[in-house]
Amino acid sequence: MWDPVKYLDYADLRARPFHDLVARIPAGNPRRVADLGCGPGNLTAGLAERWPDAIIEASDSSPEMVEAARSRGVDARVLDVNDWVPEPDTDVVISNAVLQWVPEHRRLLRRWVDRLPSGATLAFQVPGNFDAPSHALVRALARTEEWAPRLADVVLRENEAVDSPLGYGNLLADEGCAVDAWEATYLQRLTGEDAVLEWIIGTSLRPVKEALPGEDWDHFRAQIARKLDEAYPPRPDGTTWFEFRRVFVVAVVP
Repeated sequence: MWDPVKYLDYADLRARPFHDLVARIPAGNPRRVADLGCGPGNLTAGLAERWPDAIIEASDSSPEMVEAARSRGVDARVLDVNDWVPEPDTDVVISNAVLQWVPEHRRLLRRWVDRLPSGATLAFQVPGNFDAPSHALVRALARTEEWAPRLADVVLRENEAVDSPLGYGNLLADEGCAVDAWEATYLQRLTGEDAVLEWIIGTSLRPVKEALPGEDWDHFRAQIARKLDEAYPPRPDGTTWFEFRRVFVVAVVP
């Protein structure tokens, strides 16, 4: 279960990649803009400001996220991204930090390009930091003798879950698209106790939390908190630097 409140911790930092992605979309006056994986809708609302004449279509697989988006006035619906089919007038598709959860998303990208109208823009960004300590330490702890039996069915993402800019560039260029692909590492200054842990609880650590009952989760959390504090030591002022690599793609359909 996604927690919209927890996800919105560090909302400004989580929003920056979305804005950087949208800024590179060349569409001037699209008829329909689809936001796949709209989350709590705080970013979707801004799409109507950029494209006031467009139909804004929003969806997310989490009922909790969709409820939060609707509370913000976003006309969102519950929909798995695997099941999304573009309407004929879809000129912009945006997917922000969603496709890393979809093992077959490369197939999805090809399918979308095939079904989108000529000149449509497909824009997405995915985290590319799965080899960072924030993720590697969680995987290592989950595979220990203590935790492996209880977390055997939990899928923890590795860098193979996503491609490099070159990989996505080749995939979409082979489909005839004009591709703008890049990566960026954001140096994020987090605040508060267990800052990196609090960041990943709302995203990558969510499957672990869901798999463990209360006391087990508290025990796992205490163990990983110590490891993360060693890998990301707080500064004397109480803030913590957290490097976060992301991969961006903007592709125009032929």
